[in-house]
Amino acid sequence: MPIKYTTFIIALLLTAPLSAQDKKTNKFPHGPFSKRQPNIPKGTVTEHTHRSKIFPGTIRRYWVYVPKQYDPNTPAAVMVFQDGHTYVSETGDFRTPIVFDNLIHKKQMPVTIGIFINPGHRGPKLPEKRGWAARPNNRSYEYDSVSDQYARFLLDEVLPTIGKKYNLTKEPQGRAICGISSGGICAFTAAWHRPDAFSKVLSHIGSFTNIRGGHVYPSLIRKGAKRPIRVFLQDGTNDLNNSHGNWWLANLQMESALKFRKYDYKFVSSDGAHNGRHGGQILPQSLIWLWRDYKIKTSSK
Repeated sequence: MPIKYTTFIIALLLTAPLSAQDKKTNKFPHGPFSKRQPNIPKGTVTEHTHRSKIFPGTIRRYWVYVPKQYDPNTPAAVMVFQDGHTYVSETGDFRTPIVFDNLIHKKQMPVTIGIFINPGHRGPKLPEKRGWAARPNNRSYEYDSVSDQYARFLLDEVLPTIGKKYNLTKEPQGRAICGISSGGICAFTAAWHRPDAFSKVLSHIGSFTNIRGGHVYPSLIRKGAKRPIRVFLQDGTNDLNNSHGNWWLANLQMESALKFRKYDYKFVSSDGAHNGRHGGQILPQSLIWLWRDYKIKTSSK
């Protein structure tokens, strides 16, 4: 059951990205792949709610993006995004549906169904507020824990539910997972425990610090069995520095460990802060790198 310590509520607030930072400047402008282009097929986004058994007593929102090119006769690639509200928005930092539409049309990533899922809220109903203002109270427990519980939640509950309607690939090479801040370490944790299910990780300003023990990952990478996963890390030199640790140094330690074990990884840095500005700017390039050698499948009809 979720641990209800005040410390972890504070951790939730500290690690939720502050999207308003840096917005007075245009330091990280979006490129053409993050903007609507003429004559590009537009996918659809639908909103849903989910009550979990693996995280009992929680309810959450999630969104499903389906590209126009989706063919039910062909298994689609899958990409799961934590803190789904910030990735699914077309006016925020990431604008993922727009990026997906452009990259899929240009065949620079496969036909991919996006699953944008929010952390759970303990209670009978969802908070009235949306986005970061909702402050779902189970976020830190789900995202910062280093167990396999969240991976089981995705594999036993979320993907089977969506798989009832859409033909989703079960191949790990066709599954990616992404997140920001605590959602970034959550994405890595899911792939670390279940590389047979997720082979690609995209972490934005990942919280590889000691909120719930995530600071151990560099050591685990160095000493543990090497996983067949590909990892993209993004962080900025002005990221957080508090009682849980230093986010910039933690990401440098992750990079060093991945390099030492010869993982397929990429680390892109900037002078950015704890927000999605830089990660959103480079999202198209990040996705192209992650999916660069994935064989695009054609209809089985």
